[in-house]
Amino acid sequence: MISYGSHRFPGKLFVVEGTDGSGKSTQLALLYQWLKAEGYPVFYSEWNSSPLVKDTTRRAKKRHIFTPATFSLLHATDFADRTERDIIPPLKAGAIVLADRYIYTAFARDVARGCARDWVRDVYKFAVKPNVGFFFRAPLDIAVERIISGRPNLKYYEAGLDMGWTDDPEKSFTIFQGKILEEYDRMVDEFGLTVIDATRSIEAQQREMRNIIVRHLKKRRSKAN
Repeated sequence: MISYGSHRFPGKLFVVEGTDGSGKSTQLALLYQWLKAEGYPVFYSEWNSSPLVKDTTRRAKKRHIFTPATFSLLHATDFADRTERDIIPPLKAGAIVLADRYIYTAFARDVARGCARDWVRDVYKFAVKPNVGFFFRAPLDIAVERIISGRPNLKYYEAGLDMGWTDDPEKSFTIFQGKILEEYDRMVDEFGLTVIDATRSIEAQQREMRNIIVRHLKKRRSKAN
C-alpha cells in the first residue's frame, strides 16, 4: 500500500469525492462561498481541467482510442500539472484549496476499468495528502437516477461503454458506477476518508462539512482584517 504523508504546507487542502450524482460538487460550491464570506483565501481545482492535456483528451475521447492505461496516465498528467500550478502554490501561501475530485477518483475509476490497484496508487505517489477527504456516499440507484434524469445522452467514456460490458449506455453506466462505488468503499479505511451520507438534505450535509472543516482552520479573518 502506498503511504501518502501529510503535507507540511501552511495552507489546507479539502477534497470531495463520490460517484456521479452524489451531490459533492454542489456541497463544494456552497463550502467555497461560505469560506470566501468568512474572509479566507480560497482556491478551487477540479478534475481533468489542466489546459496542458485538455485538447489531447478531447480528441482522443472523440475518436474512442483510449485504453484504460492510457486514460489513467493522461489523467495523471493532468493531475500533476494542476498540482504544480494550482494546488501547491496556494498551499505554500497559506491559502485553502478545495478540490472537486482528487487522487481517489483515479483510484476508483481506473481500477473499475481494470487497472491494478497498486499500479494506480504508485502513479499518484507524488500527490499531497488532503487535510480532509470527504466521500459523499449515495446509494447506487439514487446516484444513477440523478444523472440519467438530468442528461438526455450519456457520453461514451462516462457510461463506461469502452469496457464492452453492454451496448446499452444506461446499463453500462450503472455497472460502471457500481464498480466505482465498490472501490470508494474499499478506500474509506485505507485512506481515512470522511463519509457523508449524501441522501440527507443539502443543508444537513453542508453543516456537517463546516463543522469538520472549522477544526482545521484558524480564526476567521474577514472581520479581523
